[in-house]
Amino acid sequence: MIKKIVFLHIPKTAGQTVHSELLRIFGPEHTSPVRVHTQAGADGQFPEGYRFYSGHLDWETFDTADSDSFVFTVLRDPKDRIASFYFYLLHKSSLLNSEELSLDCNAGLKEIRNKTAPEYFFGEGEAWQRFIRDHYDNFYCKYFAFRKVRSSIDLDTLSAPKIIQRATNSCHDLDRVYTTKKLSNLENDILTLTGKPVSIANTRINVGPNCNVNDNWAELLKLMESDENRARLMRFTTLDEILINNLKQERILH
Repeated sequence: MIKKIVFLHIPKTAGQTVHSELLRIFGPEHTSPVRVHTQAGADGQFPEGYRFYSGHLDWETFDTADSDSFVFTVLRDPKDRIASFYFYLLHKSSLLNSEELSLDCNAGLKEIRNKTAPEYFFGEGEAWQRFIRDHYDNFYCKYFAFRKVRSSIDLDTLSAPKIIQRATNSCHDLDRVYTTKKLSNLENDILTLTGKPVSIANTRINVGPNCNVNDNWAELLKLMESDENRARLMRFTTLDEILINNLKQERILH
């Protein structure tokens, strides 16, 4: 049996379901408490002594060549991920009162609650635009190319072709890159690795309010108010779509 499983969880890619099922298998005592890169303490984002690591984690210092580890991630259609993320946060903000929205930790939710979609995505302010770029703008390419959750500044240091190539190369270093459309492949691999079955493909945890909408992206585009804004938003997926095509052609995407 493999000693460690590492799940690099990208927001809105069925990650809560994956985490929940693997937590059930390994138990909390064998699961790292670090779920977000900002929670890391002196021991870093991958503290020793656990068998299961899962979260929105930087992995620039993690040794993916470790033969005792099985490292994987899950991808979703880039447009659908952006739209699902937006509507999820919008709904989450609607559940908070004004006092809760005023807390520093809810600054992003306050913005999405009080702004139109174009104002939210393209509002002024360097810090705000970095937040948007870190969370929405070709997130897959940046995350794999620089191995960090927040890396929009790094994006400016390389040309688009180099970023795509670097991201593709990084995906080669992972044991598996799955797609949300075929989560049964992940179920089969977990059974092989642990000897225990999991229910991921037909289980939905932490779904967004538009989970029954056929095309979240189309709904988001309707809110963008102009063709110019829609074109700007579409550029947030350009590099990621090329990356996914690369992964399909190279048979890395499972």
